[in-house]
Amino acid sequence: MRQKRFSLFQLLLAAALTAAVVLAAGALAVNHLLGGAGGRSLVEAWHLINTRFVGEYDQEAVIDGALEGMVNALGDRWSYTLTADELSAQNQRRTNQYVGIGITVNYANEEGLEILEVAAGGPAEEAGLLPGEVITAVDGISLAGEARYEGADLIQGEEGTTVTLEVLGADGGTRTVEVTRASIETDPVESRMLEGDVGYVALSNFYDNSAQRLEEAVTALQEQGAQALVFDMRDNGGGYLRELTDMLDFLLPEGPIFISRDRAGNEETTYSDASCVELPMAVLVNANTYSAAEFFAAELQEQGVAVIVGEPTSGKGYSQQTFTLAYGGAVNISTAAYCTGSGTSLIGTGLTLDAEVYNTDDGTDAQLAAALELLAE
Repeated sequence: MRQKRFSLFQLLLAAALTAAVVLAAGALAVNHLLGGAGGRSLVEAWHLINTRFVGEYDQEAVIDGALEGMVNALGDRWSYTLTADELSAQNQRRTNQYVGIGITVNYANEEGLEILEVAAGGPAEEAGLLPGEVITAVDGISLAGEARYEGADLIQGEEGTTVTLEVLGADGGTRTVEVTRASIETDPVESRMLEGDVGYVALSNFYDNSAQRLEEAVTALQEQGAQALVFDMRDNGGGYLRELTDMLDFLLPEGPIFISRDRAGNEETTYSDASCVELPMAVLVNANTYSAAEFFAAELQEQGVAVIVGEPTSGKGYSQQTFTLAYGGAVNISTAAYCTGSGTSLIGTGLTLDAEVYNTDDGTDAQLAAALELLAE
């Protein structure tokens, strides 16, 4: 039986009733606390459901639905709700760590999960799993057909526990492999030296340790003789403000690099110190370059140190905060508008591209090639 929890509305009701008793102007206090008639209506509806509704229902599901409807009605694509499980998964993901077996898969094979990569030193490598093999079952549950989309969730679990996989090899043979789940740290940075002494740095997110890893990668490339840098922000959905500003501080000279304004109009400016990286730069972007990744490109371009190559971006100009709620879930809502160091907002415009270039399916990277051409001029 599901353990009964206090909901957001129940807590609001309790707080409102307490305020009404304690304060002399009780009616006014309740009205202010609940946001007027609309807020009271939410509490009233929840009370009616709990006291009059005759059907079966899941209280937690009702709360999730009510919160989701409320946040969706804001009309802000960047605000969303999280169930307790989704909040836990998000928090784990943002550490650039996860509990699993250390494989990258795709869903192209209808027989199961096709292994694309096996993390060096991870549980999967130790168990002998190889790229190209297909996981056809997890703990006896078949992954054939549509079931393969649930495979990743089945493989994940608590650290130290084991999972049994049925594996189809490239030769058509099958075998059973038992793998012990472990906490695996993911590296958000991939770097290498390209021809012409150009350092390439791809960043997958702006979560924990991403700024430190970018600084380490750039420093290593400089030591190898890099004369220019390409930052690949394609398919990067952003992350933490602190990681963004740490990166910009490392790369840019002294001056303002980020301006934020809250609902009350309070303004906060973040500054870079005089230490910087004095190399020409380019930033690769696409339609999935959001938030901190989009801003990263904009600020480097504004400071005159980088060109931007790729596809038009969304024009995100709000930062969000995640607020946990009493019942275990959370709301992630936009709480501030932000601008570049000179006060430019990206809302409604997105990035100004130095070269608008689209990749095709021919296997070449036209966007990277265009960036290298601009750096060579």
